[in-house]
Amino acid sequence: MIKTILLQAGDGGGLSSLILFGGVALVFYFFMIRPQQKKQKEQKKFIEEIKRGDQVVTIGGIHGKVMSTDETTVVLEVDKGVKMTFQKSSISLDATKPAPAKDQKKVE
Repeated sequence: MIKTILLQAGDGGGLSSLILFGGVALVFYFFMIRPQQKKQKEQKKFIEEIKRGDQVVTIGGIHGKVMSTDETTVVLEVDKGVKMTFQKSSISLDATKPAPAKDQKKVE
Protein backbone atom coordinates (compact mmCIF):
# COMPACT_ATOMS: atom_id res chain seq x y z
CA MET A 1 0.00 0.00 0.00
CA ILE A 2 2.83 2.38 0.83
CA LYS A 3 4.48 1.52 -2.49
CA THR A 4 1.27 2.45 -4.30
CA ILE A 5 1.07 5.80 -2.54
CA LEU A 6 4.72 6.56 -3.27
CA LEU A 7 4.33 5.55 -6.92
CA GLN A 8 1.28 7.78 -7.31
CA ALA A 9 3.16 10.69 -5.78
CA GLY A 10 6.03 10.09 -8.20
CA ASP A 11 3.70 10.12 -11.20
CA GLY A 12 2.66 13.72 -10.62
CA GLY A 13 -0.44 12.75 -8.61
CA GLY A 14 0.81 14.66 -5.59
CA LEU A 15 -1.35 17.69 -6.18
CA SER A 16 -4.51 15.65 -6.72
CA SER A 17 -3.78 13.63 -3.57
CA LEU A 18 -3.26 16.81 -1.62
CA ILE A 19 -6.57 18.20 -2.87
CA LEU A 20 -8.31 14.92 -2.00
CA PHE A 21 -6.92 14.88 1.56
CA GLY A 22 -7.80 18.56 1.97
CA GLY A 23 -11.37 17.85 0.87
CA VAL A 24 -11.65 14.94 3.29
CA ALA A 25 -10.35 17.18 6.10
CA LEU A 26 -12.96 19.86 5.30
CA VAL A 27 -15.81 17.34 5.22
CA PHE A 28 -14.60 15.85 8.50
CA TYR A 29 -14.50 19.31 10.10
CA PHE A 30 -17.96 20.42 8.95
CA PHE A 31 -19.74 17.14 9.69
CA MET A 32 -17.95 15.99 12.86
CA ILE A 33 -15.99 18.66 14.71
CA ARG A 34 -18.11 21.78 14.20
CA PRO A 35 -21.45 20.26 15.35
CA GLN A 36 -19.76 18.83 18.45
CA GLN A 37 -18.32 22.25 19.34
CA LYS A 38 -21.77 23.83 18.93
CA LYS A 39 -23.32 21.20 21.18
CA GLN A 40 -20.66 21.80 23.85
CA LYS A 41 -21.31 25.56 23.79
CA GLU A 42 -25.07 24.99 24.22
CA GLN A 43 -24.47 22.61 27.15
CA LYS A 44 -22.11 25.09 28.83
CA LYS A 45 -24.66 27.90 28.41
CA PHE A 46 -27.42 25.68 29.85
CA ILE A 47 -25.31 24.79 32.90
CA GLU A 48 -24.46 28.46 33.54
CA GLU A 49 -28.16 29.43 33.39
CA ILE A 50 -29.46 26.83 35.88
CA LYS A 51 -31.56 28.54 38.54
CA ARG A 52 -33.73 27.66 41.53
CA GLY A 53 -36.96 25.92 40.56
CA ASP A 54 -35.72 24.35 37.32
CA GLN A 55 -36.58 20.70 36.72
CA VAL A 56 -33.43 18.90 35.54
CA VAL A 57 -32.07 15.44 34.82
CA THR A 58 -28.55 14.35 35.76
CA ILE A 59 -26.28 12.28 33.53
CA GLY A 60 -27.14 9.35 35.80
CA GLY A 61 -30.85 9.74 35.05
CA ILE A 62 -31.91 11.28 38.38
CA HIS A 63 -34.77 13.76 38.03
CA GLY A 64 -35.00 16.62 40.48
CA LYS A 65 -35.90 20.21 41.18
CA VAL A 66 -33.09 22.72 41.71
CA MET A 67 -33.19 24.04 45.27
CA SER A 68 -29.96 26.06 45.22
CA THR A 69 -26.83 26.60 43.17
CA ASP A 70 -23.35 27.98 43.62
CA GLU A 71 -20.33 28.18 41.32
CA THR A 72 -19.71 24.43 40.98
CA THR A 73 -22.57 22.55 42.67
CA VAL A 74 -26.34 22.21 42.51
CA VAL A 75 -28.66 20.96 45.26
CA LEU A 76 -31.57 18.96 43.86
CA GLU A 77 -34.72 17.86 45.64
CA VAL A 78 -35.30 14.37 44.26
CA ASP A 79 -38.22 13.40 46.51
CA LYS A 80 -40.24 15.04 49.26
CA GLY A 81 -37.56 16.44 51.54
CA VAL A 82 -34.71 14.38 50.02
CA LYS A 83 -31.97 16.70 48.81
CA MET A 84 -28.83 15.66 46.94
CA THR A 85 -25.80 17.71 45.91
CA PHE A 86 -24.37 17.32 42.40
CA GLN A 87 -21.61 18.94 40.40
CA LYS A 88 -23.04 21.33 37.80
CA SER A 89 -21.25 19.37 35.10
CA SER A 90 -23.37 16.32 35.94
CA ILE A 91 -26.61 18.07 34.92
CA SER A 92 -27.61 16.71 31.55
CA LEU A 93 -30.81 18.43 30.42
CA ASP A 94 -33.84 20.50 31.32
CA ALA A 95 -36.72 18.19 32.23
CA THR A 96 -39.38 20.82 31.49
CA LYS A 97 -38.48 20.95 27.79
CA PRO A 98 -39.65 18.10 25.57
CA ALA A 99 -36.95 15.70 24.42
CA PRO A 100 -35.75 16.28 20.87
CA ALA A 101 -37.83 14.14 18.52
CA LYS A 102 -35.96 11.58 16.50
CA ASP A 103 -36.99 10.78 12.97
CA GLN A 104 -39.36 7.87 13.40
CA LYS A 105 -41.35 6.27 10.65
CA LYS A 106 -44.91 5.19 11.27
CA VAL A 107 -45.43 1.47 11.54
CA GLU A 108 -48.68 0.52 9.89
